[in-house]
Amino acid sequence: MTSNRTAQFIQLEERYGAHNYHPLDLVVERAEGCWVYDVEGNRYLDCLSSYSALNQGHCHPRLLQTLQEQASKVTLTSRAFRNDQLPRLYEKLHQISGKARALPMNSGAEAVETALKMARKWGYKVKGIPENQAQIIVFKNNFHGRTISIVSFSTEKQYRDGFGPFTPGFKIVPFDDLAALEAAMTSNTCAVMLEPIQAEAGILIPSPGFLKGVQALCREHNALLIADEIQTGLGRTGKMFAFQHDNIEPDVIIVGKALSGGFYPVSAVMADDEVMGVFHPGDHGSTYGGNPLGSALAVTALQILEDEKLVERAELLGKQFLESLKAIPSKHVKEVRGRGMLIGIELNTPARRFCEALKMEGVLCKETHETVIRFAPPLVISEHDLMWAEERIKKVLLSNI
Repeated sequence: MTSNRTAQFIQLEERYGAHNYHPLDLVVERAEGCWVYDVEGNRYLDCLSSYSALNQGHCHPRLLQTLQEQASKVTLTSRAFRNDQLPRLYEKLHQISGKARALPMNSGAEAVETALKMARKWGYKVKGIPENQAQIIVFKNNFHGRTISIVSFSTEKQYRDGFGPFTPGFKIVPFDDLAALEAAMTSNTCAVMLEPIQAEAGILIPSPGFLKGVQALCREHNALLIADEIQTGLGRTGKMFAFQHDNIEPDVIIVGKALSGGFYPVSAVMADDEVMGVFHPGDHGSTYGGNPLGSALAVTALQILEDEKLVERAELLGKQFLESLKAIPSKHVKEVRGRGMLIGIELNTPARRFCEALKMEGVLCKETHETVIRFAPPLVISEHDLMWAEERIKKVLLSNI
């Protein structure tokens, strides 16, 4: 039962907004750390983190201070001029990735598009693939964004329905299947792009050795390995990047979401000179990409991850959280899987009603792929609050809803 005030906001949204989302029926008014408050004053523990954009928590005071200070100086210059914040972001991205160069964008989808363009141009200018024959291999159940080019290689029917004709040049193979990948690779393969953990697909973790095998095949066939770390990167899985669990070194790394701690859309593509060097002035760009406000926020967001040891917290508390969830003897649960603070509970029944029941218990999460509940709380969460969430998750999973 929603109150009149909540109902009024929902009515306005339903009347005037595009119906491209199916949110839970609460209206958030403010937030702090791991907690959000609705317009009725009810408090909820955020266990979604805006799909990992809030690794540093809601409204982190250092990010708020950076926002206020930089916004009072200069927010946007375009790349027609230089600014004093972008060089600091470049240096910080080099420090966390080891890559020689970075190219900043805004949304994660923009960064993926940037990486695709870079990989194709590298294929033609460096590898020597015949013009317009470059091929990029991706994996079944991938989620890299929602632009026309990206949904062109999605295997989710709804993401493609009504949006054709689609962009050519992509080949899809099963995830976690090295034989299929090897069979798909040709002399025209310029890149293989993957999520080290398929988050949107339901927290699908590849078998040990798979990522190393992908890297080996890329090197054998002189193809780039692109790691999409938009959801999995920046501490979420207990490492700065999820690929580090497998000790591989991608040629291209894509980051976004938590890069600005939820204050502003900032994304980036990182690579070494041989790859990034294919871009020349005029080849690619963005009016807002690399702006001083976003750059200042991103530097602070990355510094918070280090100063507050949030990567280490994700590893430690994530293991405890995962084991606690696995121990719940629920008839509804098919499998619990995860790494760090990225955990999925796959049910043998639709997950929506469980998410709605958890909301009533004060825990916010969201279903993905219909039968999976995804848990990804802010990395600043305390052990006490995590245990509080565990009790309520257990209560709901043991119920007869």
